[in-house]
Amino acid sequence: MTNSEKFFQPLSPPPAIRLSRVNLSYEGSVLFHDLDLELPAGRVSVLLGPSGVGKSSLLRLIAGLEVVEGGGSVKFIVSGDQVSDRAVTPPAYMAQQDLLLPWLDALGNVILGQRLRSDTPDRSRARDLLARVGLDNYAHARPAALSGGMRQRVALARTLMEARATVLMDEPFSALDAVTRLRLQELATKLLRGRTILLVTHDPMEALRLGECIFIMSGRPAQLTEVPSPVGKTPRDPADVEFLTHHAELLSRLGAAEAGF
Repeated sequence: MTNSEKFFQPLSPPPAIRLSRVNLSYEGSVLFHDLDLELPAGRVSVLLGPSGVGKSSLLRLIAGLEVVEGGGSVKFIVSGDQVSDRAVTPPAYMAQQDLLLPWLDALGNVILGQRLRSDTPDRSRARDLLARVGLDNYAHARPAALSGGMRQRVALARTLMEARATVLMDEPFSALDAVTRLRLQELATKLLRGRTILLVTHDPMEALRLGECIFIMSGRPAQLTEVPSPVGKTPRDPADVEFLTHHAELLSRLGAAEAGF
């Protein structure tokens, strides 16, 4: 491990995340009713499902941006039975939109979290991350001067900058071209290994490449089904024969989920 990579080690142990009897409604429609889910500590869990089924809402609920209805709970389990809340183990959250502040340059957006906490901004670490996502020449460019894919890369760098033990990511690579997507999947896997990750994606190949636990969300109210993932260390090789077999099976399951929604 290089000195640079030591910067990206989590500051606290990764928790398991336990959702128990979670209920949530949106505009009069029931998204979740008595939904249970356990995300293992230190693993990458991936969530797939039809558009509108509630994947982003579930991510926001875990992040504390939605209120659980009807007495359900979201718990962060640290060191066995020790229960922690978000105040002790706050997750990093990367939304579908880049949410960059337009009056800050790329570097300023990456160090925003440190500034909001009144920490001394680590500009060296932020520049290193911008270089890793291929934006070392755009550190002082404002969002309006960047393409959609470049803005998403800044948002990814900002998420990685937080070095949290729990990371929630909503379509983090969706705006990227195919080659850049593969490269940044590898970067995120390297820097986030050992953390508790929940990643939402519409791409079954991305789910199989990165996921250690894969869930399909379907129906209304939504239900979760865990499906087998390929063996081997992530990020997996999409050309592997076993990978391709899993890909065909996962596409079939997603088709059934779409038909039932």
